[in-house]
Amino acid sequence: MNARPVRIGTRGSQLALWQANWVKQALQSHHPELAFELCVIKTSGDKILDVPLAKVGGKGLFVKEIEQALMDGGIDLAVHSMKDMPGDIPESLEIGAVPEREVPYDVLISKGDKPFTELPKGARIGTSSLRRASQVLYRRPDIKILPLRGNLDTRLKKLETEKLDAIILAGAGVKRLNLGHVISETIDPGLILPAVGQGALCIETRKADPRIHDLISPLDHGSSRLIVSSERAFLKQLQGGCQVPIAAYARIDTDILTLEGMVAETDGSVMYYQTESGPLSQAGDIGRGLARTLIDMGADQILARLSEEAHP
Repeated sequence: MNARPVRIGTRGSQLALWQANWVKQALQSHHPELAFELCVIKTSGDKILDVPLAKVGGKGLFVKEIEQALMDGGIDLAVHSMKDMPGDIPESLEIGAVPEREVPYDVLISKGDKPFTELPKGARIGTSSLRRASQVLYRRPDIKILPLRGNLDTRLKKLETEKLDAIILAGAGVKRLNLGHVISETIDPGLILPAVGQGALCIETRKADPRIHDLISPLDHGSSRLIVSSERAFLKQLQGGCQVPIAAYARIDTDILTLEGMVAETDGSVMYYQTESGPLSQAGDIGRGLARTLIDMGADQILARLSEEAHP
């Protein structure tokens, strides 16, 4: 009798299915003797499409139902976009593997292929990310931000139907769906810092499941995991979610990890930004230390107020 297939939990969006299928194929190539199947799970974030994420609970919305299926034993592992992962995950679960990260940057898709600096005064930009909006408004207070939810195709169509001048998306998703030709500009992190974990995948597993952990271990990419762990330590120390404009971007140069971090007011009126570097062995400490630096600069006031507004 054949063994039961290894069940991979995923959301049902086009991008989520691409990511889960990529993991499935990678696992199949390492373990040709095993069968793998996708289990599509609808999350709260997939059901609520007419409200900005910041107003309905933020980060956990795209992972909670999948994590519950993992804890209940309905699936054996889960594939998420790392940027959807909250700072804290359930005690019985862990990030089992971080495959090699795709580009972490945001991209601009604009009418007439104009770069950000050449967008007209009062340009209308579509994004539902407070992180993106706050940084755009910090650079260009004249710009009007319009909410933008839905899958990639829907967002691209809204560039026309909503009379937008541009939209901002994560470059990794655009590339993974072979839509690189629509990119007008890859946005430099000096202009807009990416989200924590942006461009990376998260393969989540149960801690007490050594068999699955061994199966996925060949997919773990050491430097990507270090970079993500530093960014996530920063996020966890700030206790931030989608309700707060938080960004972090780590990179490795030889044996030094450098992390840039940002906390801003949602209207872009104030931005706290700093950078910190150190040896790779201190990736988590660098993230936590940078978070404390921003808190000392005054970011804690933004965090406290926005948290109170989100949970009155």
